[in-house]
Amino acid sequence: MKAIAFVDYENIWTGLLERGFELTPEQLVQFLQIYSERANVELLAIYLYANFDREEFWRTQTTFEKTNIFTRHVFGKNNYASTELRRNAADLELMLEAQEILLTRASTFDMFLLLTGDGDFLSLLRKVRAWGKDVKVIGVAGSVHHALQPYCEEDDLLQWIIHEKHEKEYNPEQDLEQGIQILGTLQIRLPYVASTKARAALTELLGRSISQVKEFIRYILKEEILTEREHPDLNLKIGKTKIYLLNLKNAKVQVALGGLYEEVSQRQLKLSLETDHA
Repeated sequence: MKAIAFVDYENIWTGLLERGFELTPEQLVQFLQIYSERANVELLAIYLYANFDREEFWRTQTTFEKTNIFTRHVFGKNNYASTELRRNAADLELMLEAQEILLTRASTFDMFLLLTGDGDFLSLLRKVRAWGKDVKVIGVAGSVHHALQPYCEEDDLLQWIIHEKHEKEYNPEQDLEQGIQILGTLQIRLPYVASTKARAALTELLGRSISQVKEFIRYILKEEILTEREHPDLNLKIGKTKIYLLNLKNAKVQVALGGLYEEVSQRQLKLSLETDHA
């Protein structure tokens, strides 16, 4: 059986987060692979919709694209006119694209697979069924609208996440010295170390996953090894950004930096003076 999958990523991600699980792109891709093999389904295409401007989805779009998932960035705010939310923006984009495929390529697939719990998709599912296609909804237990229940079977992302083999428990302390050195080098080289730049460098140079780097940063912030603050930048539309600074009073920072300590100290002093005169 040939199928096309549509993923309401924010709905699925939020449903799992409310139950204490942070879904990663790798986990979602793995789930879809396992599902297609078990159900003997050939997934012709996977379309995924989300507002990738969200902090929580940092770099996930690239990860999805590398696995041949077609991503659709649906921004949540009109940054040029106002800051009002675009209500149901992802839902509308998904419905429009699904109906376009239904009208133009109906003969190419047999099943319509939808990952969501949002009851607003009921009318779309009825339309797909009217075209003679099988419909399957996969959601998060406890977060699937009652109107979609007839289209759900035994598959449930929550139970799969609970029972899957999670990656080996990560201990941030094992990367502490190298992570401090990476951040110190960035502070010397760059005018300031934006949070996004720090995460990118740590992901690449530590060889860790996005979730592990987030855990590492949470740990060093909690241990007061790192501090964060807003920094003015007139080149940005909002005029400011979040930056990271090593806490040079912390003994672990002093030991890890070694010969870099003086350079980092001088760079932080210069940055402070520049900020005061901004």
